[in-house]
Amino acid sequence: MYERIDADVLVIGSGLAGLAAALLASRHGRVVLVTKGRLGVGNSRLAQGGLAAALAEDDSPAFHAADTLRAGQGLCDPQAVQTLVARGPGVVRLLAELGVPFDVDAQGNLLLGREGAHTRRRIVHAGGDATGCALVDALCVRVRAHDRIAVREGVRVAELLVSDGECTGAVATTAGGGALQLTARAVVLATGGLGQLYRYTTNAPVALGEGYALAYRAGAVLRDMEFVQFHPTALGAAASPLPLVSEAVRGEGGVLVNSCGERFLRRVHPLGELAARDVVARAIYQELRAGRKVFLDARYVPDLAGRFPTVVELCRRHGVDPLSEPIPVVPAAHFCMGGVLTDPCGRTTVRRLYAVGEVASSGLHGANRLASNALLEGVAMAEQLAEALPEALDEPVQRVAPPLPAAAVAALPMQPDPRLLAHLQDLMWAHVGIVRDEDGLARAERALAACLERLDPLPTPDRHLVTTALLVARAARWRRESRGAHYRQDAPHPDPAFHIHSLQGGAYASVVGTPAHRAGLA
Repeated sequence: MYERIDADVLVIGSGLAGLAAALLASRHGRVVLVTKGRLGVGNSRLAQGGLAAALAEDDSPAFHAADTLRAGQGLCDPQAVQTLVARGPGVVRLLAELGVPFDVDAQGNLLLGREGAHTRRRIVHAGGDATGCALVDALCVRVRAHDRIAVREGVRVAELLVSDGECTGAVATTAGGGALQLTARAVVLATGGLGQLYRYTTNAPVALGEGYALAYRAGAVLRDMEFVQFHPTALGAAASPLPLVSEAVRGEGGVLVNSCGERFLRRVHPLGELAARDVVARAIYQELRAGRKVFLDARYVPDLAGRFPTVVELCRRHGVDPLSEPIPVVPAAHFCMGGVLTDPCGRTTVRRLYAVGEVASSGLHGANRLASNALLEGVAMAEQLAEALPEALDEPVQRVAPPLPAAAVAALPMQPDPRLLAHLQDLMWAHVGIVRDEDGLARAERALAACLERLDPLPTPDRHLVTTALLVARAARWRRESRGAHYRQDAPHPDPAFHIHSLQGGAYASVVGTPAHRAGLA
C-alpha cells in the first residue's frame, strides 16, 4: 500500500534552491521536502566561488545585468535577468539573516571577489572557498527546526502526477522499500543538474538529471538543453567527481600555463584567464588534445591557503601542493543552462508545477552562465516562487489515483544500473561534450533512442537517465551553430538563424525553435 502524505507545497530536492524554497514557502502553508539522499547533499554544497550580487560602490544591478547578458550570447531573457540580478543585494541580506557567515574585513564589510567575465568585484563568499557548504549548512539547520516543514530523506520521486493539465503531486520510492503518494497544491522541482551524464564532472553523484525527465514525462516544455557548461578548471586527478578548482583562484591572480610554460589564453581572448568559461574550457581542451598538459599556477596568489583552504586541501589530498607547484587542471561537466521552461517565479507550462535552481530554464543564463550566478538564481527564484504561490494555494487540489500499483513503485531501484551509467557517460563525453559535430551527435542520438526502446517502460532511474541524455543530444544536434557553451566544429560560428531557443516536450513531438526571449508559458 501507498503511504499517503498531503501538503500545501511539495519540494523535491534539497540543494540551495530547494532549501530556500521550502523555508520561504512555509510562510504560506505546510511543506513536505523530499530528497534522494541526506538533506543538503548535492551540487550546492560543492560550490566554491560564491554568490554574485551588485554590492560595491562602483557596481549596480545594471552592470551585473550587462555582464550576464554578454555571457549569455543573445539567449538570455533580458527581463528575467533584470528581475533576478536586482534581487542580489536582498538575497545576501536574507542569507546573512538566516545565519550564513559571509567573509568580511576587519571593519565588517563584505569581502568581494571577481571571477571570469565579471567587470566588477561582486562575488560574496564564506569560509574562503567553502561558500556552498556554508550556505547549505545554515539553511539545513533552519529547515530541520521549522515546525511547518516535514523532511523525508532517502526518497526518490519516480513520477509526477498530472490530471487535467495540473500537477497534483508525485509517487516515490523509499530507501526502505516503501511507496509514497504525495499530494500537494503546488509541486516544486529543485532537483539540480545533470553533470553525472558525463565521464568527467564536478557534480555530486546524485546529479543524474532526473528532474528534467520527470518534467518531460509530465508534459512540461524544456528549453535549451544543449547548453551544458564545462568548468575549465577541475583538478586533474583520479577521482569522481573531479574536485573543483574555483574560478575565483584566477580572479585573484592564478594563471593558466601549458606544459611548455606558455600562457596560451593570451592568444585566445583579450581577457585571458578571465574570459568566459566556454572560451577557457575549449582552449584547455584544445591544449590537451594537442598533447600538452595544462596547469593553473596559483603560487603567487596572495594568502592562497587562507583565501582558498578548500582548494588547497583538495589538491594536497590528491598529491599536489599548490603553494609550491602548479595545479594540473582539466575541463569537466559542471552546469546545465537549459532546463524546464519557467518564468522568473518558477512557473512551468504545467499548472501547479514549478521549478527553481539549475533544473529550471528561467532565462537568466542564456547560452553560457556567468560565474556565481547559480547560487543567486536558486535563492532569488525561491523568493519569487514564494510570492507567486498563493495563486496555487488558494484553490483545492484533488487526490489523483496513481497509475502504478504501490508494489510496482516500491520495487523500483533507487539508483541506475552502474554499467548503463558508465556506458552513457562515455558516450556523452565522446559525442555530446565540449566539442561536437553532426556525425558524433547523430551517433549519440541513435544509440540513446535505441537504448530507451529497450528499457523497462516503468519510471526507473535508468529510464530517467537515458531520457535526459537524449534531450541534450537531440537539442545539440538541432542547433547547427556554435554559441556559448555549445560548440560544433562543423559549424564553428554563431548563425543568426539560430538566434532562437530550442524547445522539447509538451506539445512538441520533436525539437523546435522559438524566438529568443519569448517565454511561451501557459
